[in-house]
Amino acid sequence: MQLKHYLQFTDLGREEYEYVFERARWMKRAFKQYRQYWPFADRTLAMIFDKNSTRTRLSFEAGMNQLGGTSIYLSTRDMQLGRGEPVEDSARVISRMVDLIMIRTYEHDILRRFAQHSRVPVINGLTDEYHPCQIMGDIFTFIEHRENIAGKIVAWIGDVNNMCNSWLQAAEVFDFKVHVSAPPGYEVNPEQIGLIGTKNFEMFSSPHEAVKNVDLVTTDVWTSMGFEAEAEQRKADFADFCVDAEMMTLADENAVFMHCLPAHRGEEVTADVIDGPQSVVWEEAENRLHTQKALMEYLLLGKIQDT
Repeated sequence: MQLKHYLQFTDLGREEYEYVFERARWMKRAFKQYRQYWPFADRTLAMIFDKNSTRTRLSFEAGMNQLGGTSIYLSTRDMQLGRGEPVEDSARVISRMVDLIMIRTYEHDILRRFAQHSRVPVINGLTDEYHPCQIMGDIFTFIEHRENIAGKIVAWIGDVNNMCNSWLQAAEVFDFKVHVSAPPGYEVNPEQIGLIGTKNFEMFSSPHEAVKNVDLVTTDVWTSMGFEAEAEQRKADFADFCVDAEMMTLADENAVFMHCLPAHRGEEVTADVIDGPQSVVWEEAENRLHTQKALMEYLLLGKIQDT
């Protein structure tokens, strides 16, 4: 099987995602029914963390365990990689000892360089530019609730960050539209994230205009990891971009709300929205587990004919 990495959302095509989602559904049912499925017996996942994590570590570590494999947690604070060893050298060594590698780091170029010198599949657990595993879980969650995302409209409210970038890439893969609403100075840069065109997204200065009649409203914290020095300025810039109950009434009556977590209630979203009846945040968090299990299976074993 040809070596395949998952560094950004466009690394898989629509048919591949449909297969991965089919497998995720099967794995989720098996998980709920306490059915054992161990295709990764004697397989090992190395998890390299340059950024702190709750959901990414838990979902990958638990997922690998549920597939019968082993995971190894590696912090760059405890590795030679954190003391100046070249990324390329670390990749050459680590990939000779494990079967899969997940990396959560800052610059996307670090991930890209690592993958170029790895002998095993490398998965993006988050970089400053992209967060494809989260969006994969989000789309799976939306499909669970609304059957199909093609042709739908997603409203992204707030910072044009790694989450937004991956939503925009996903819109091109699945052919839906993203309404992006952000303050001046935080606009989308299509060339930077490799978008083919602009037909799948539209910029709005007003978040209330952006959410009108949409099928999904989603947001994220205003200050991502690595941008803490800008926190106070960002609070001022994004003051009018809090998703509240009034804003949600402008969306389609069947619209759902998502947030990748952790959330700051009262900043980017109010408590009555994230804890309200339209929120699918907790299912969204759980689905990271199942979609990532299916992704790892696909990258390591290819398409499974029968289980």
